[in-house]
Amino acid sequence: MLIRDARKQRGLTQTQLAELLSTSQSAVHRIESGNQNLSLEMINRIASALDSEIIAAGKGAVHVRIQGGRRLSGSIEVRSSKNAAVALLCASLLNHGTTTLRGIARIEEVNRLVEVLESIGVECTWVDSRSALRIRRPARLNLDAMDAEAARKTRSVIMFLGPLLHETGHFQLPYAGGCNLGTRTVEPHLQALHPFGLSVTATEGYYQCQSSPMPAKRRQIVLTERGDTVTENALLAAAMTQDLTIIRNASPNYMVQDLCAYLVTLGVQIDGIGTTTLRIHGLSYIDRDVSYDISEDPIEAMSLVTAAVVTKSEITVTRVPIEFLEIELSVLAEMGLKFETSEEYLSRNGFTRLVDLTVKPSVLHAHADKIHPMPFPGLNIDNLPFFAVIAAEAEGTTMIHDWVYETRAIHLLELTKLGADVQLLDPHRLLVTGPTRWRGQEVVSPPALRPAVCLLLAALAARGESVIRDIYVIQRGYEDLPERLAQLGADIETFRE
Repeated sequence: MLIRDARKQRGLTQTQLAELLSTSQSAVHRIESGNQNLSLEMINRIASALDSEIIAAGKGAVHVRIQGGRRLSGSIEVRSSKNAAVALLCASLLNHGTTTLRGIARIEEVNRLVEVLESIGVECTWVDSRSALRIRRPARLNLDAMDAEAARKTRSVIMFLGPLLHETGHFQLPYAGGCNLGTRTVEPHLQALHPFGLSVTATEGYYQCQSSPMPAKRRQIVLTERGDTVTENALLAAAMTQDLTIIRNASPNYMVQDLCAYLVTLGVQIDGIGTTTLRIHGLSYIDRDVSYDISEDPIEAMSLVTAAVVTKSEITVTRVPIEFLEIELSVLAEMGLKFETSEEYLSRNGFTRLVDLTVKPSVLHAHADKIHPMPFPGLNIDNLPFFAVIAAEAEGTTMIHDWVYETRAIHLLELTKLGADVQLLDPHRLLVTGPTRWRGQEVVSPPALRPAVCLLLAALAARGESVIRDIYVIQRGYEDLPERLAQLGADIETFRE
């Protein structure tokens, strides 16, 4: 148990630790289960690999310390999309060949899903200097052995429903976890997957899933909610369903487009990629060796833009997926932000449009209208929290309307601890008045990813020292963010106690 906790604190899967120890994943599993005798040499090797004293350090949460008020400078590259990565990990279950995901983010959300995959028999191996993940599933998955603890730490496990309904007549799936953003019902998923023969009953801690073979026929599914993961689940089910499936009111968001492009490499025919109507001609069996380069993350790009804004710095953010930030940049331009973009070029996946974006120090004013999200091509719901930090830099009062989640606006009240003037009108609406004289403070990271990152970004601008405790939720979605900000000149370090 102690070794497992230390490994997870480092963000390593069993396979990754096995590579560091020059042993097998099954041996690591036996060690963590207490079924393997350990020599003193092996204990020391494990301690070295985990940078841990095994008994003490493994339990310690990771914190971050920031000496704020420094200007940033230089260039920083946007890394691959978290939300696309988790969808593609789930999609790899469809393929009986080998899938290699290139450029996949080494983040906690990915690590937890890899642990779930490994627990059911999927072979996951980091290759190419650990910049790519090679995935190969067995002929039959061992679903009874699923790592429920890892599954409960990520909401992405809900996207196992689409692939697994083709696997067996009955399976159970642990309740999904992830960010604490209020009630996030699975009902839209069940409605989308019912035409494929899936029925689900909720029991203590698990969804009991029953899959019945459905006759081959054309299916038309109208999603009552244009959700990203709902669309992805429907796509995953349709990919292994022969004949035509039409999905209407589908999300055309960035992670859905990545998933579509991956499925096409598997031989699935999909028309309408990037629109709200998808036509999928599925296959009865998929067995292909494929490699896929994951697209860049527009949410990380917006985080880095916000870092420049709040610290009044000039930095260049490279490999920005511009199609998924056009509305955000238009809103920022209306608030007075000055920036320049390069000519467009293509991502390594061959279809995502990228630019290099240079943000200039600017005097901002409050937006004339409320700032609120909309389904793509509107302002991305995951980018909305960053506008609370940006509005705190602007002269005047801006309304932030988060109509999607019940509690995320409440988490943004934590910005007041660093000096922001944030007024909560109701669980969905905030009034933010700027400009702000940020001040250093010790705070505990909120349990929601984007509000937690907002605190970190505000601390970059705050006078004095800030400490943000237990940043696991940030590590779920960002790869080496403190270290990368330090390369731009931020005085920031992680530590344990």
